[in-house]
Amino acid sequence: MTDADKDTASYPLGPALEFIRKVSALNHALERVSSHMDRTLGVTAQQRLVLRCVGRYPGITAGQLARVLHLDPGTISASLRRMEERGLIERRHDPRDRRRVAVGLTPEGRKLDRPTTGTVEDAVERLLESTPGADMAMAGVVLDRLTTLLERIGDADAPSAPRAP
Repeated sequence: MTDADKDTASYPLGPALEFIRKVSALNHALERVSSHMDRTLGVTAQQRLVLRCVGRYPGITAGQLARVLHLDPGTISASLRRMEERGLIERRHDPRDRRRVAVGLTPEGRKLDRPTTGTVEDAVERLLESTPGADMAMAGVVLDRLTTLLERIGDADAPSAPRAP
C-alpha cells in the first residue's frame, strides 16, 4: 500500500470528493507529462493533440477544430498562432472565401505527426491495449456525462444555489 493509499484510507472523502480527487490527480499527471513533452518534443500535450488532428484532417478550419476538440475558438486560435510561429502548421485562406482559413502541417509539423513514446497519446494507447473495451466505453460515458454537467454549470448565467446534502 502506497502512502497515497494510506492517506486516502485515513481521510475518507466520500464518493463525490474522492472522484474529484481522482480527476484532479489525472489533471496533475496530464500537466506533468505535457511539461515533459514541451521540453522534449517542443509541443505541449494540447498542441500535440491539435497537431495530430490537423495531420489527420488537412484543410480543417480553426472553427471546425475547436468544435471537434470541444475547445474555445480563442484557445485554438492562440495555439495555432504559437504553432505557426514555430513553423509546425500553416494557415491558408480559401480562395473562394477569404474569411475561411484552412490549417495544414508544414514538413516540420509532419515530423511530429506520428506515434511517439513519452506522450499522453502513448499512455492512452497502452491503456487501451490493456483495458477491456467495455471498461473503456463506460469510462468514456462517465467522462462525457461529467463534461456535459460541468459545461452546463459553466454556461449558466447566474450561479445556482447549493444542493442540500
